[in-house]
Amino acid sequence: QGIVYPAGNHSGPSYVAVPFTIPDQSDSMLYLAFSEYFFQTYSFAYYTAGAFNVAIAEETCSYFNISTEIFGSIIPEITKYSVTPYPVMLKLMATEMPIISLEQDSFTAEIQGSMEVFAVLPDSTTQSLFTTNIAANTSIALNIFDQKLMGSLCLNR
Repeated sequence: QGIVYPAGNHSGPSYVAVPFTIPDQSDSMLYLAFSEYFFQTYSFAYYTAGAFNVAIAEETCSYFNISTEIFGSIIPEITKYSVTPYPVMLKLMATEMPIISLEQDSFTAEIQGSMEVFAVLPDSTTQSLFTTNIAANTSIALNIFDQKLMGSLCLNR
């Protein structure tokens, strides 16, 4: 069992480690097991450090052709403020600590957050267009194919 601490803060998290057993198998040379406690402390440390707050820059949005024109077709009020299509910048923030739980053959992550969308104006300043709350629940399953660890991500809601 491992614990992940926020940098510079080695106080124990408010979680209680639940004992778990590892199946008795002897047909492999190495076995790895991670407890739900490890993932909870990992999530706490990263959330406390602000690692779940991400800004997706104008260049990345331009690559995927995300602009005020795209958002204007979804939210008509945007076209009132922005007749000319401008590139956008997205600011994603976790508003609560993500909850990670282990399940049979996969693990689930529940993330509460918000997304603020900015128009990047010609003089490189930004103008906030809107903010929306996000609640996501994803499942991640890990498998080994051809001696490579592969993951599959499923957005549950």
